[in-house]
Amino acid sequence: MDSNKRPQVVIAGAGFGGLQATKALAKVDVDVSLVDAFNHHCFQPLLYQVATAALSPADVAWPIRAILRKQKNARVIMARVTGIDVEARLVKTSEIELPYDYLVLATGSTHSYFGHDEWAPFAPGLKHIADATEIRRRFLLAFERAEVVENDAERERLLTFVIVGGGATGVEMAGAIAEVAQRTLRHDFRHIDPRRSRIVLIEAGPRLLPTFPEKLSDYAARSLRTMGVEIELGRMVIGCDAQGVSFDGGRIEAATVVWAAGVVASPAATWIGAETDRAGRIKVHADLSVPGQPEIFAVGDTATIADREGRPVPGIAPAAKQMGQYVGKVIAARVRGQPPPGPFVYHHLGELATVGRKSAIVKLGVFQLTGFLGWLFWSAVHIYFLIGVRNRFVVALNWLWSYVTFQRGARLIGTAPR
Repeated sequence: MDSNKRPQVVIAGAGFGGLQATKALAKVDVDVSLVDAFNHHCFQPLLYQVATAALSPADVAWPIRAILRKQKNARVIMARVTGIDVEARLVKTSEIELPYDYLVLATGSTHSYFGHDEWAPFAPGLKHIADATEIRRRFLLAFERAEVVENDAERERLLTFVIVGGGATGVEMAGAIAEVAQRTLRHDFRHIDPRRSRIVLIEAGPRLLPTFPEKLSDYAARSLRTMGVEIELGRMVIGCDAQGVSFDGGRIEAATVVWAAGVVASPAATWIGAETDRAGRIKVHADLSVPGQPEIFAVGDTATIADREGRPVPGIAPAAKQMGQYVGKVIAARVRGQPPPGPFVYHHLGELATVGRKSAIVKLGVFQLTGFLGWLFWSAVHIYFLIGVRNRFVVALNWLWSYVTFQRGARLIGTAPR
């Protein structure tokens, strides 16, 4: 490291982990370069509400430059990381090359189709704003086309919506789609009844929400069924095309399919030749550094590490933020010549999932909530974690309006029908 120059810290990815690591270095004598392919930070837990027309993209995303405007030692670079030269300590991007003394890999994850990437065009996942707006377009366009189609079988296919994956995203998507069909659109059409839509949630495992206690999983399933959602458990998807989904038990003809069944880490591990788990996450030391490369760290969905009970730290926003904060402390200690902090310890804050209007499940240690109280708690937590007073106010107002009127104000189709 050049003693006449401030240490250069490159952070790849402006998600929860990367952004938190950047902020943690605000008062450290380093230069930080935050690189991301997008110019905004997205609050992924609420993307499904963009996909189902409850919120607009601007309600859940913020320009990275605006977030870091006051952090003088941080530079934002909109570029795609293409590789890393470990020997030269150089990050290669689509725009420029960035030398580093410390590197934080926070490049997140993407959809996993379990070796069937050819399914992606027919069953988009939900990771970015573009994914959410595309799902919203397909979802709303299905109703528009069903209004004018004359073939009964085709109308039924258009009004069938399949969600693959019974985790939190799948459950929340299924509940939101059911609400729109049953409530929001019920009086908007003349030749179809949106309430007759078929919403199917397919899960390969024996129950929904496997990370929650079985009691809460059962509550979520009952709530969804009450809303008219069909649940197929223990069903593995074996095919997906423009006409629908095939699984080991039958086939469903559907115009709209949403993929929420799994994720795989970014290719960050291949850039540095690191050892990974089956999902491609980098196996890191207790200080979140990469074995054999102490100047490189991995956080969030890019890394895998066990918690105090020996279980993998979950790929959720609070975990990524804790990792980012911790890595900032490690780098700060090294730069200042201070003793390093102790090993990373993940503090589990709880699990939450909303099932629909005035219904959610919450688990905070031994404390559990369901129903309307759970929904109020879920709403308060998500509003709290949004960035900026404006977004908190707008989202709270939108939710209040939707709750009272059953309306959704972001029902816009971005492209004209073909």
